[in-house]
Amino acid sequence: MTAQVIDGKAFSARVRAEVATHVARLKEEHGITPGLAVVLVGEDPASQVYVRSKGKQTVEAGMNSYEHKRDAAISHDELLALVEELNTDPAVHGILVQLPLPDHIDADLVINAINPDKDVDGFHVSNVGLLGTGQKSMVPCTPLGCLMMLRDHHGSLSGLEAVVVGRSNIVGKPMAQLLLGDSCTVTVAHSRTRDIEAVVRRADIVVAAVGRPEMVTGAWIKPGATVIDVGINRVPAPEKGTNDDGSVKTRLVGDCHYDSCAAVAGAITPVPGGVGPMTIACLLANTLTACCRANGLEAPEGLTA
Repeated sequence: MTAQVIDGKAFSARVRAEVATHVARLKEEHGITPGLAVVLVGEDPASQVYVRSKGKQTVEAGMNSYEHKRDAAISHDELLALVEELNTDPAVHGILVQLPLPDHIDADLVINAINPDKDVDGFHVSNVGLLGTGQKSMVPCTPLGCLMMLRDHHGSLSGLEAVVVGRSNIVGKPMAQLLLGDSCTVTVAHSRTRDIEAVVRRADIVVAAVGRPEMVTGAWIKPGATVIDVGINRVPAPEKGTNDDGSVKTRLVGDCHYDSCAAVAGAITPVPGGVGPMTIACLLANTLTACCRANGLEAPEGLTA
């Protein structure tokens, strides 16, 4: 068996195009333009690249993009004041504070200072509680992207057995809640799970979000199962040679051993090019959803959980 490859790049392009269509309609019919504000503190190179990409794709979708860059030495009170300013700005429908924050900043306090209705990352404790109790909420982007791809591949997920490998607040826990919401039978496996291979092997759907390179192998996968690999890990690749500074070059791998899993699975997401591109696409979808709700409009079906 050779697994069908679930192309996250192509799927995310479809989502972004759908978002852009709805944004254009909002402008034409209601005179409303969704706005996304991103707060970047410090000079973390990966965060800078990510924020630039977010800003570019926000504008391409027809939305307003507001970037607020602050020095790493910003005080806690100054950052909270900025968040409150964005909370009260009617042009801003979504607020994202880029993580990680400097060590002297309490990230939880900052995230929970965001208006839950504008929390397009879905990390606010109120949104976590709403999701956990099956109510309307803002949903974390990466799990939402995984759910969209699973729905597209399977149609109905009702009755399928799903195993989420990993219990993080950002992916594992909300992913389990979303799958429960679609009537899957859900198990969350983690580092203390006994006989984890046998637990995963029961699953029709495996979502790997544990942060360990190539931990899940084909021997863990039920024949024909769908494998969603959330992991992005950089590992040494001596076969690619060395960099100018003499260090060994690297390559990206997921939490699944791709070749062995693809030989058994029915469908699988690659790394890179699988779940990753869906994260920003779902950030745009969440911003559109937040804008619609703020204006008493129905959010577009297919772009929400």
